[in-house]
Amino acid sequence: MTNVAQYVGLDVHKDSISIAVAREGRDPAEHLARIPNDPTRLLKKLDRLGRRTNLHVCYEAGPTGYGLMRQLEKAGVSCVVVAPSLIPKKSGDRVKTDKRDAAKLAHYLRSGDLTSVRVPDESTEALRDLVRARDDAKRVERAARHRLSKFLLRHDRKYSRPTAWTGIHHEWIRKQTFEHEAQNRVLREYLHSVDDATSQVGRLTKDIEELVHEHDELGPLVKSLQALKGFKLVASAGVAVEIGDLHRFHNPRQLMAYLGLVPSEHSTGEGKRRGGITKTGNQHVRRLLVEAAWSYRYSPKKSYDLKKRWEGLPPEITRIAWKAQHRLHNRYRRLLGRGKSKQVVITALARELAGFVWAIGKQQQEVAA
Repeated sequence: MTNVAQYVGLDVHKDSISIAVAREGRDPAEHLARIPNDPTRLLKKLDRLGRRTNLHVCYEAGPTGYGLMRQLEKAGVSCVVVAPSLIPKKSGDRVKTDKRDAAKLAHYLRSGDLTSVRVPDESTEALRDLVRARDDAKRVERAARHRLSKFLLRHDRKYSRPTAWTGIHHEWIRKQTFEHEAQNRVLREYLHSVDDATSQVGRLTKDIEELVHEHDELGPLVKSLQALKGFKLVASAGVAVEIGDLHRFHNPRQLMAYLGLVPSEHSTGEGKRRGGITKTGNQHVRRLLVEAAWSYRYSPKKSYDLKKRWEGLPPEITRIAWKAQHRLHNRYRRLLGRGKSKQVVITALARELAGFVWAIGKQQQEVAA
């Protein structure tokens, strides 16, 4: 068997895997085979290339998940999962096939131009699935509420109070009646859909609360992040399971860039032009930070709920959270005074809030050590 390093690109689909290999040197990557998506058959193909310790394998992150990578690593094959959006692209290349994709991965793996994604351990991935399931349920709940509210609006049933979807609002909906029985049944079905979706959100929220604190690594981080205004259990758990180990970011700017919250830039010659945020990286955390940033419109305050979340936390962490309230609120007022739109201001606050998340994560790790 040869001891030369072999760089293997895999184009992985639900039913098939296309394999390409690039050997040391400058020769083009070669398509090796297209096989069913079966790790055992894949290992047999890879064994024909050389020793497993000399193989370097990669495939794109996608719907097939990380199971294949874990099985290859367990078999002694080095494997990374790469970010699809960061794979180099040739502007004139308009042909896309599985063979070409696998060869491109092998070529760029050899040249070192691929960016790997962080693969969570299985327990963290399980919690992430739970948090994302709750997000899915919340979207279903919003859609069900929207259908019901628009149905009532079409028939001139307008709720007069400013706050909707409270107990009083639900009671008002249940008292609505229509002349035609068909519409009464529509109302009952829409209301039933809303109640079911709300119940599912509640169950999943309780599941998160129960299980996240049992996680040895993420549990303390989730508790620490709740010191921040706008970060209750669900938001804190979402950030923790999506980012994981905050220590891998050497400074807060790296975290901001990872979340796509830094401005895009197009500079050439003496000209420099900056645009909107890049929106690369983890969109789940970016959304949570933007939602939390709206809380900093209001003056700094230690509410009863916030004081309860601060109980048992180290003073260094609560000090960071209190500093965040003052700094972000002042920045909100200052940017609005300069004529910036609210959405631009909130995005800027979300970027700085990521820095405070990083600071709390680092402080929590130091306390744990």
